[in-house]
Amino acid sequence: MRVLVVEDDAALRTQIADALRASDHAVDSAASGIDGEHLGRVEPFDAVVLDLGLPGRDGLAVLRGWRAAGVATPVLLLTARSSWQEKVLGIDAGADDYLAKPFQMEELLARLRALIRRSGGHAQAELRCGPVQLDTRSCQVSVAGSVVNLTGHEYRVLAFLMHHAERVVSRTELAEHLYARDADRDSNTIDVFIARLRRKLPENFIVTVRGLGFRVGGSA
Repeated sequence: MRVLVVEDDAALRTQIADALRASDHAVDSAASGIDGEHLGRVEPFDAVVLDLGLPGRDGLAVLRGWRAAGVATPVLLLTARSSWQEKVLGIDAGADDYLAKPFQMEELLARLRALIRRSGGHAQAELRCGPVQLDTRSCQVSVAGSVVNLTGHEYRVLAFLMHHAERVVSRTELAEHLYARDADRDSNTIDVFIARLRRKLPENFIVTVRGLGFRVGGSA
């Protein structure tokens, strides 16, 4: 999954980004509201961590701009203030959740996992499709109870497909959510990861829809 972090505190921004990458997320970041709003408009993200106190344009203005433009990406607000009025303003502006500073990184990661799951219509931390189970907390995949060892890129591809089960996902969409903006997005490498996954997962678990992309779940 791909996450945008908009935070002006360089140390905290780096800590959040490092924690997300350690949890097998692709991460982009911005230090100002203007840069963050632009990235959130032009790039596809699975979730956003957005600080309220930003230079250039504050977090509420950024969030309102996204929602007015039809950007529906789940947003977790960070605030150094604990007033309930500000939290209400954030939720009313379109935020999906909020977290007051200081916070534990484990809580931020858990809240993001929940936002991403709910945006795909999943209520539980474990995603299941046939005999395949993916635990979003531990990044562990199992087939009929037996753990399957995946590389980070293989896990990201499978996680995106399972979050969007029964929907056809194109190679381009997978590449956009697999890599950060400054990475070399070669959609041809997606076929390599799909081939590796097919060797580790049940036959026909990942279906190729000719000319369109890939799908897990649903009829072939």
